[in-house]
Amino acid sequence: MSFIKNLFGGNESDSTNKNIGINWNLLESDPVLDEIIEKSKSKPIIIFKHSTRCSISSMAKSRLERSWDIDQDQAEIYYLDLITYRSISNKIADQFGVMHQSPQVLVIKNGKSVYDTSHNSISVQDIRNHLN
Repeated sequence: MSFIKNLFGGNESDSTNKNIGINWNLLESDPVLDEIIEKSKSKPIIIFKHSTRCSISSMAKSRLERSWDIDQDQAEIYYLDLITYRSISNKIADQFGVMHQSPQVLVIKNGKSVYDTSHNSISVQDIRNHLN
């Protein structure tokens, strides 16, 4: 029975899976970064800086996606491909006073970075702890 359950996705009435998935917003321009700063005055914003050439960055992104349970009402999350948009990554480092790293997560509230971390330290639990 478990083989069939795994094959067809399990029982739809099972509510134990709370993973709601990530609804990525793309950070691809300076005006979007300006919007993030403004939006952060009413809701926390999370920025995930990702290097598409780095296996550690891919692993961190995959871990986030598998364990994500933060509702959009709690915070919005933005994805930055820092290989394509390196100038925006540099602007983030300057704007928020954080050293550039990849992968990297920042939590932005009231126009300021209240938390940043990188590499294997990236976790949904730590992000959640900095949203309130």
